[in-house]
Amino acid sequence: MDHPAGADLAPDKRKDQHFLVDRGVLERIVAAADIKEDEIVLEIGAGPGNLTRLLAEKARHVYAVELDPRFAEKLEADFRGSNVTVLRGNALKIELPRFDKAVANLPYSISSDVTFKLLGRPFRFAVLMYQREFAQRMIATVGSEDYSRLSVTVQHFADARILFNVSRRAFVPQPEVESAVVMLTPRPPRYTVRDEGLFMRLVTAAFAGRRKRLRNAILKNAHMMGIRDPKAVVAALPTELLEKRAEQVSPEEFARLADLIAEAMEHDGQDIQG
Repeated sequence: MDHPAGADLAPDKRKDQHFLVDRGVLERIVAAADIKEDEIVLEIGAGPGNLTRLLAEKARHVYAVELDPRFAEKLEADFRGSNVTVLRGNALKIELPRFDKAVANLPYSISSDVTFKLLGRPFRFAVLMYQREFAQRMIATVGSEDYSRLSVTVQHFADARILFNVSRRAFVPQPEVESAVVMLTPRPPRYTVRDEGLFMRLVTAAFAGRRKRLRNAILKNAHMMGIRDPKAVVAALPTELLEKRAEQVSPEEFARLADLIAEAMEHDGQDIQG
């Protein structure tokens, strides 16, 4: 196992810093990304630059986002005059450049928020490291134990698959969890939905009452969807869906239910609140 570049700078676990130092894993990630010489790559959480160096050997240009000023300064020094641009700041707050592929060992504390920020932009695909349990929820199918709000939301925007698992021993310092590398390939939803915002709010409301049947979850969490008269709306919905629990409802069924809720609200003279 190689020692990390910039080993004189100690990672800060309080800042969710666990640096990938296993050369074999780094190379597998880069190989999975299949980077072409004309492509622009985005890396979030570059740290000491272990992955950045390998990406820079393949890509036309690499944008490396780093929040910690200690590592950002060292990255700027190490890659001065190269095809790497260091972007200082929080990936959730800064404006991201155009990119073809995202390749990163993401800070796990912001995995969800970063993923959805990326999925709101056009790109070919991403190869990203996640906590293994998080990755399993991303790819979970309806009815499985790991199926969740995250499963529905990610799969609305993209195809997700786990490429391989990564031991905690591949990091310095070792995290308390195992990890997995996931490929995300953006695509349009496989179903139509009239109001995507309402669809997302419905999914949130349904899984907020995960063990409740949808009827009760909608009645209790109607405020999340801006429903002023939940009883009237529920009365217009099909019983076979209302009797299911959230983990039993497919993304396509959530889309159908969102459309029916929108129609019921309009029929009742309720505005759909965004």
